Amino acid sequence: MKVLVTGGAGFIGSNLVRRLLDHGDEVVVLDEFSTGFRANLDGLDLHLVEGSILDDGALGLAVKGADSIVHLAALGSIPRSIANPVAAHEVNATGTLRVLEAARKTGAHVTVASSSSVYGSVPDLPRVETLATRPMSPYGASKLAAEGYTLAYGKSYDLETLPLRLFNVYGQRQVAGHAYAAVIPVFIDAALRGIPLPLQGDGRQSRDFTFVDTVTWVLAHAAHYRITSDVPVNVAMGANISLLELIAELEPLVGHSLEIEERPERVGDVQASCAELQRFRRLFPSAPTVTFTEGIAATVEWTQSTWIDHPSW
Repeated sequence: MKVLVTGGAGFIGSNLVRRLLDHGDEVVVLDEFSTGFRANLDGLDLHLVEGSILDDGALGLAVKGADSIVHLAALGSIPRSIANPVAAHEVNATGTLRVLEAARKTGAHVTVASSSSVYGSVPDLPRVETLATRPMSPYGASKLAAEGYTLAYGKSYDLETLPLRLFNVYGQRQVAGHAYAAVIPVFIDAALRGIPLPLQGDGRQSRDFTFVDTVTWVLAHAAHYRITSDVPVNVAMGANISLLELIAELEPLVGHSLEIEERPERVGDVQASCAELQRFRRLFPSAPTVTFTEGIAATVEWTQSTWIDHPSW
């Protein structure tokens, strides 16, 4: 089948593209390389359309003939959205609307990546999809808008859609070295360099870290079988790992104790996040389970194998 992956040069997208190609799919990637990397697609047999989801011409070219769309293109990061809320809205909300409109014209199935950030300040754990949503950042609000448009297009136009709330995805090809990098690559990079880990807050804040291979399996399965849902679906492990526990997992993997540089807590961050997975398991009963210990070990191994500037300890 022919699958369009928006944001296919990004972290999740480039892992998904490899899985789809291994399956024998024809893959089209639409990416403007504002957050993704060309190197993530080097050597891959795919059709690349360089452009933005906000560009109707590029989007129309990319979606032509696609059986399924996996919509990952987004302006990620809570701090980035706080610094530039209008840009976050335009890409994440309006961009998703344009992707859905393109799909409506072609009849393609659409899987849309939402985020656990939509839950925001809701105190209840685990996060079940029927909870109220109280976004704490423009990023969370823009993802909630994207999710809402996805559900509305399913109802209004009988479009086959699937809104997935992804929880703190990590793994290979997620890199540090930029202002809005996620915590796991930042910690791994610092650990390998032998410099203090920049810990924002007291380290007790927790996340439902989800290994990227599980996420790409779900996305590919959804595309291949045109799985739909008229309600949002959590994608996670149902775990609750604190940043202090993350540091404890890293120490034996890098072979030395880790120092911490304490920093202020980030604006817009939630204290705890953990998913309830009843809907997820009903739709994806065969989804692979990767424990955090297994996933973080694989991530460190990948980082070490691709990292050029190793410190000499």
